[in-house]
Amino acid sequence: MKLKKVWNFIWKDDSLLSWIVNVILAFLIVKFLLFPGLGLILGTSHPVVAVVSESMNHQGNFNEWWERQGEWYESRGISKEEFRTWSMSNGFSKGDIIFLKGKEIFEVGEIIVFTANSNNPIIHRIIAKNGEVYQTKGDANSDSSESLGERSITKERIIGKALFRIPYLGWIKVLASEIVGGVKNAVLS
Repeated sequence: MKLKKVWNFIWKDDSLLSWIVNVILAFLIVKFLLFPGLGLILGTSHPVVAVVSESMNHQGNFNEWWERQGEWYESRGISKEEFRTWSMSNGFSKGDIIFLKGKEIFEVGEIIVFTANSNNPIIHRIIAKNGEVYQTKGDANSDSSESLGERSITKERIIGKALFRIPYLGWIKVLASEIVGGVKNAVLS
C-alpha cells in the first residue's frame, strides 16, 4: 500500500513537491544510469558533451567560411573538396550536443574531444597526424593553440570521436555552467 502511495505521488500528484521529486529523479536516472550505460555502449567516459565555445562555428555558409579560413588549410595540403567530405564540414555551434564514440585510431578530418592544458576538454578537428600524435584546430580559430597543447595530442588524451550533433539542446548545460562557474572554454559532459 505504501509503494502505491509513493507511485501516485511521483506520477499522478500535481503538487510542487511532486514536480521537484520528478526533476531530481530524472537527474539521477540520467546521471547515474543513462550516461554510464551510453558510455559503456559507445566506449567512452563522456558519451555526450555540450559545446560551450564558438571555436567550431563557421558563422555563415561553407563558401563564406572557406573564404576566411581556406588559405590556412590549403597551405597545409587540405583542399576545399577534401574538407567538404569530412564529417560536420559545416561546423557546429555553442549550445549543440555532440555524441561521442571511443576509438583507437583517428584520422585527419575527424572531430575529437581531448583533454587540454585547461580545466575543460576541447572539441576540435584533427588537421594533421604523425603516427599516433595528432594536431587539431577549431574550424573558426586562426591556428592550433600551443597553450591548449593542440599540436601534440596523444591518444591517451583523446576522450572520443564526434559521431553526430543535436543543435541547441546543450544550452541548458551551457547557461548553468556559465552562471555557476564562468566556463567559456570548450566542452562539458
